[in-house]
Amino acid sequence: MKKTIQLLVAAAFVAGSAAAVADGAALYKTACFACHDAGVAGAPKFADKALWAPRIATGTDAMVKVVITGKGAMPPNGGTQMTEAQIREVVEYMANAAK
Repeated sequence: MKKTIQLLVAAAFVAGSAAAVADGAALYKTACFACHDAGVAGAPKFADKALWAPRIATGTDAMVKVVITGKGAMPPNGGTQMTEAQIREVVEYMANAAK
């Protein structure tokens, strides 16, 4: 019984993680791709390990804060109406693609 509950909890966690990745990908495709696919105005290109490594080293919280406050040509919230939780999903999606 205990082992079954542990397996169910683990499966729910994996499903939740997969959903967050799917949400991050979908959110990325709504706005972020416009600059990050091509590296517009110095935006680090999607999945470019060398460009993302120093950013990833700062940690997710710091990267989320940069998006919320804006940096360089990127306006606050990346120019979107995303919530902090949605921004976190996109940041995690983008960072994981560059690892």
